[in-house]
Amino acid sequence: MEHDNFTIEIEGEDVGDLYCDLISLEVELDDELASMFRMRIAILQQPDGIWSYLDDDRLRVWKEVKISAGFESGAEELISGYITHVKPSFDPDPSQCTLEIWGMDRSVLMDREEKLKDWPNKKDSDIASEIFSIYGFTPEVEDTEVIHDEAVSTIIQRETDIQFLKRLALRNGFECYVEGATGYFRKPQVDATPQPVLAAHFGDETNLNRFSIEVNALTPANTSMFQVDRTNKEVLDATAESSQQTALGDIDAAGLLTAGMEPGQVYIGMNVATGNPEMAALCQGLYHEGEWFVTGEGEIDANQYGHVLKPRGTVTIKGTGETHSGVYYVKHVTHSFTADGYTQSFRVKRNAIMPTGAEDFSASSGLLGGLL
Repeated sequence: MEHDNFTIEIEGEDVGDLYCDLISLEVELDDELASMFRMRIAILQQPDGIWSYLDDDRLRVWKEVKISAGFESGAEELISGYITHVKPSFDPDPSQCTLEIWGMDRSVLMDREEKLKDWPNKKDSDIASEIFSIYGFTPEVEDTEVIHDEAVSTIIQRETDIQFLKRLALRNGFECYVEGATGYFRKPQVDATPQPVLAAHFGDETNLNRFSIEVNALTPANTSMFQVDRTNKEVLDATAESSQQTALGDIDAAGLLTAGMEPGQVYIGMNVATGNPEMAALCQGLYHEGEWFVTGEGEIDANQYGHVLKPRGTVTIKGTGETHSGVYYVKHVTHSFTADGYTQSFRVKRNAIMPTGAEDFSASSGLLGGLL
């Protein structure tokens, strides 16, 4: 069993003197939302009437914070961002008085000003690179190919920079987020090497406190879109009926349909695209969103697991029966440090069931045996 540790740095300095009064620390990492942290500190009124920590300059809003966690084998950065909320609470019982500190990752700087701006003759990926660079982030951007010719249509921004980029990401089937000093605008990394194996009811390898799964047959659907070309008045159409993502299992949603049963169908309305390439990208992105018909949530015994689970990557789960053992995409992880220890609560999703046969279900050698 690994022994956990964490560090909190404010303005580049470790604040180890706070640890003895730290009641709890949580870091939430999500594939769609900004990362957040919450810390709860016990405060005590001194004989001279001054409260501990309340006037501490380090704990004021907009101070830069970095939180890392790990084990003897090493630590990983969980979040770097800013304090955005400070909330002292004074209870009649002096021993129950607390100070809560909340904060968000650095993308919060991109969400403070609503803008009205045009972006002529740009690809969505060009816009992402330019906006990330404005804030000093290193862009990690996947090319979107389609250039929006101003003679046909100009992209108009009417929201904050991060809201705008997330809107552009959605229509391309991309993820958009900031991690550390890097801004990402790219497809989900479904083919990433899985993080260390999670195991339920698997003897000494068990590291899941709990895990539940839901299979929803109603979410997958073919996606279509129709619109009239503004220049020649022709009717344009696009349809997505198959996935371009790697299947994380052997049987996808279409493979579960019974004889004579047709796939679901949705039509995109209230959206305008500049032409077939953009329509096709939008349909494909929404098709991919709907094909995650298997979801799960659980809690990890972090000391038994010995690793820091991260979202926007894959993880292999075993001990949950042949149908549901396999590779999942991690959507959300909450890292919690309390007096009871270190736990990681998580949510995952999957676009297929049953193993493919290529999974590595062992802690070291990739053996499939003992899956059930």
